[in-house]
Amino acid sequence: MTDKRWRILVVDDEPNNLQLMMQVLNDHYQLAFAANGSKALEIAQKLETDLILLDIMMPDMDGYEVCRKLKAEERTRNIPIIFVTARDDIEDETKGLELGAIDYIAKPISPSIVKARVKNHIELKIAREKIEKQKKRLEDQNRELLKAAQFREDVERITRHDLKTPLNAIISLPQFIRMEGNLSEDQTDNLKMIEESGLRMLNMINLSLDLFRMERGMYQFQPDMVNISRIVNKIINEMRYYIEMKDLSVNILLNGSPAGNKEVFLQGETLLCYSMLANLIKNAFEASPEKEQLTIAIDDSNDSTGIISIHNKGAVPEDIRDRFFEKYITSGKKSGIGLGTYSARLIAEIQGGSIDMDTSDEKGTTVTVRLSKGHGGSSGGKI
Repeated sequence: MTDKRWRILVVDDEPNNLQLMMQVLNDHYQLAFAANGSKALEIAQKLETDLILLDIMMPDMDGYEVCRKLKAEERTRNIPIIFVTARDDIEDETKGLELGAIDYIAKPISPSIVKARVKNHIELKIAREKIEKQKKRLEDQNRELLKAAQFREDVERITRHDLKTPLNAIISLPQFIRMEGNLSEDQTDNLKMIEESGLRMLNMINLSLDLFRMERGMYQFQPDMVNISRIVNKIINEMRYYIEMKDLSVNILLNGSPAGNKEVFLQGETLLCYSMLANLIKNAFEASPEKEQLTIAIDDSNDSTGIISIHNKGAVPEDIRDRFFEKYITSGKKSGIGLGTYSARLIAEIQGGSIDMDTSDEKGTTVTVRLSKGHGGSSGGKI
């Protein structure tokens, strides 16, 4: 057994019997004593009790009734009870066991038998408690594994179907077209952009695995100084299709003025920042009404925090406003499974930042990301 002194409640209306039990058990256990059933019930409710030695023949309330009441209460029903009695009829023993007792000790008691029975049942109690703890831990782990398995299935579905399938053509066809020759400089540049986009998609597949680690709390964040201005401009160039298709204009501001070629560095990981901003900007393009302006405002005037705000004139549907950053939330889209803003929130938070959204039918929608400015330095990895 452990070094813990287990508490045993001895219940008997005869003082001599209580004295004898004290002599037998006092060296190895904490003892509490009750001379009647009512006192025994009171002590069992108040004190953490590990085992009860219970006399049967007592005035007012016999041991059977005490046992019945202990087993009826949530706090005391799992305390092991050993009956100590001069009764030796099979019917009496059967009745006690049916009420929930675990053993019988006959009077007059044998000290060696009392010690052995108590020791055995305390060890059984320890074993049962360990099993219950292991069971609970396994149940908790099983629930976590089921959640992990569900998310893994989501990631694999996105990876296999939505991402990997078109990559072969996106990456390989530009190479074959360049081999044919007779291309203008603009055509060559466009093919290069297509190929780079395909390779970037491969990076996004890898990122989907990182999102799994973020959900499980296993992602190891490795901060660097990331050129946010370069990432924003790169995303805008890659999404010219959306801009032209809806006849949109894009206004990029730095501290309230046109950004021009000025650069802003914030702390994060380059691929994470790219993925987060690409999702948010793409959502803004899709949500914006035609022939409107989309504004991306960067503010680095604060000493410690940089702010990136993405505004479009569309409003988030009312039915998803309160759940905008939750998993699988989407409304009115023919494609997409509702992981874009969810992943943006995960990425912002894993980088020590925050993200929020404000929307109304009158003002449109603004998504705001806040990231640390860190301590300055060179940009992170290139996209």
